[in-house]
Amino acid sequence: MRKKTLSTFALASVLTLTMAGCVADEGETGGEEDAEAGDSEAAAITSVDEIVIALVPSNDVDNIVESAEPLADALSDALEGFPVRAEETQDYLGAITAMQTGDAQVVMSGPVGMIQAEEQADAVPITQSIRYGSDVYVTQWFTNDPDTYCMDEPVDVPDDEGNTMLFCNGTDEAEPGAVGEEALEMIEEGTTVSYVDQGSASGYYYPATQLNDLLGFAPGEGDIDEQFAGSHDNSVINVYNDSATIGTSFDDARQNVVAENPDVGEEVVVFAWAGPIPNDGIVVSSEFTEDEQAVLTEAWLAVAEDEDGLAALDEVYEIEGMVEADEEALDGARQVYNDFGDE
Repeated sequence: MRKKTLSTFALASVLTLTMAGCVADEGETGGEEDAEAGDSEAAAITSVDEIVIALVPSNDVDNIVESAEPLADALSDALEGFPVRAEETQDYLGAITAMQTGDAQVVMSGPVGMIQAEEQADAVPITQSIRYGSDVYVTQWFTNDPDTYCMDEPVDVPDDEGNTMLFCNGTDEAEPGAVGEEALEMIEEGTTVSYVDQGSASGYYYPATQLNDLLGFAPGEGDIDEQFAGSHDNSVINVYNDSATIGTSFDDARQNVVAENPDVGEEVVVFAWAGPIPNDGIVVSSEFTEDEQAVLTEAWLAVAEDEDGLAALDEVYEIEGMVEADEEALDGARQVYNDFGDE
């Protein structure tokens, strides 16, 4: 099964915290009750005076900045006008630090970032993203040296615009999971690998764990030359520009740079996968009460149901929907995070 980009939020209704107060008794107009209900909804969050969303750059930093305000507005609308603003952070660590210090109350992050926020900032996972109908995704390994790492002839699976996108070792049609591990075993000590960020699930934790399991190359121990590109797009460009022989990203980050680099799908060939990985999601501060956490969950689900809200989610992280957080799925990410680097 091919997924074209990244990694889900569906089904919810608009926030209705006090609908009972909006219903008039025995045919009364209910105008006074309606006003009281609106006041109650607006006051549903009382632990903070303002909600700050911390956004972690995944692709284009400028795009995150431009999309931040519409996203904050969408959540504010779902919370009946409660003040919300969004701030971009430099990386995953910055987002978690912001929550630790109280500078952010909501973090949108990949699964490992969600677990880090949970463990380091006492955050609570509330939702996960849906993309291409799935709540899981994979790391894609790619190379500019298919003669070495492709065990078969690369296959062209054009994107929606007809651009060539080459895959080998079965990555063109596999179900989400580990694929092409025989090719990964060809990686030699000292090989330069372009990872994404030290806090990225698909860009570092999962693929580095996979190499450790297959070859005993422990993360950060110098067995390979680990380079961190800072974003998924940049990791693709590193391999495209021959700054590294191999790289990692979400599947399929090449589509984010093909407009500027039309031959990237030919020069950068996907040859292996790691995963499956639970999709990114949202965690909230534990300073919110359980009732407030439920309010925020319903509000985010409502954002994903609203046309403008979904457009804002798509602009920020290419999110197509939302569901409530799947604790069982996140347990896998917890294990990867807690075991990271163990031999």
